[in-house]
Amino acid sequence: MRPRKPKKADHDDLFKARLDQTINMRHELVQLADRIDWDFIDEQLAPSFADHGRPAEPVRFMVGMFLLKATYGLSDEQLWERWVENPYYQYFTGEEFFQHELRHERSGMSHWRKRIGDELDVLLAETLRVAHDAGALKKSDMSRVTVDTTVQPKNITFPTDAKLLLSAIVQLNRLARAHAVMLRQSYTRVARRAAMMAGRYAHAKQFKRYNREVKFLRTRLGRLIRDIGRKTRGNRDLEEIFALPLSKAGQIRSQKQRQRGWKLYSWHAPETECIGKGNAAALYEFGVKVSLTTTNRSCKGGQFILHAKALPGNPYDGHTLADVLEETQALTGREIERVYVDKGVSRPLRAQPAPGLPLRPEARSSRPDQA
Repeated sequence: MRPRKPKKADHDDLFKARLDQTINMRHELVQLADRIDWDFIDEQLAPSFADHGRPAEPVRFMVGMFLLKATYGLSDEQLWERWVENPYYQYFTGEEFFQHELRHERSGMSHWRKRIGDELDVLLAETLRVAHDAGALKKSDMSRVTVDTTVQPKNITFPTDAKLLLSAIVQLNRLARAHAVMLRQSYTRVARRAAMMAGRYAHAKQFKRYNREVKFLRTRLGRLIRDIGRKTRGNRDLEEIFALPLSKAGQIRSQKQRQRGWKLYSWHAPETECIGKGNAAALYEFGVKVSLTTTNRSCKGGQFILHAKALPGNPYDGHTLADVLEETQALTGREIERVYVDKGVSRPLRAQPAPGLPLRPEARSSRPDQA
């Protein structure tokens, strides 16, 4: 359900001091909180909530927590702890009086990430508006941009065959117990031991023993897949429930370490891909390709990100350039005059730049470390 706006206190509390009477109103967080149009963000995020059910956490509180987390590079746990101690954090998230304990659920941030994952452009647009009103960013600064791609790592463990096979066995057993599917054998205990021994053998470079344990895991996963298939055959509801898990388990069982083509690297994040970076320190990363558009030169307020977009499927950069530039212009409201890109983007007959947008692949940003 759409979150409710907290009501402002009609009068002062005799036993509590208002935050605006005890903190420095010239602090950067206070000035930023007063400049952000929280009502606009609330209206833009309203379609993400249902019309019934339990009300969600207040928009200003959750959006403010996300901004604080990104600004200071904190984890969720560190952010919750500092919020109770820092009055400026509390004022930024909409509190009127100092709170000595956390009145919100800690799991709210995880739920909000899933709920507004596709609506982050609203926060980026509001950030650019505040920067423009404060004089940190001018319209002319957004006419020349740098477009580049990077890899956003996913929060997964390093994918090995043994880990993936064990994960498939554990997840299928968990799903079977949840829907009362009686299996002949779970193989959970022996699978955990096999995965542990496979890791030890791989560390000791005893690859014959390692391959034996991996083969053991593949055999047990195959038995589990066939057993579930027999027990759910003819039950349309169970077949629909187990269709995707069995498909992922079959992919994990059949894929090899050095095979070409699509592979599954994580059970809970199937969109994860292995993307080469060409860096000697990190040859590849497991994540999703992300396109970032920044101002070409440092503005008065520093370097600004004008657009960010996830590109699942690891597409070629030149094929996504036109869409990225169009979305950037719609987000900033400024026509782009010049784009700075990598040399690989402008290969003949590959990239299709938007009309009227000249490309200069040979002249990247004047600050290559931030390109």
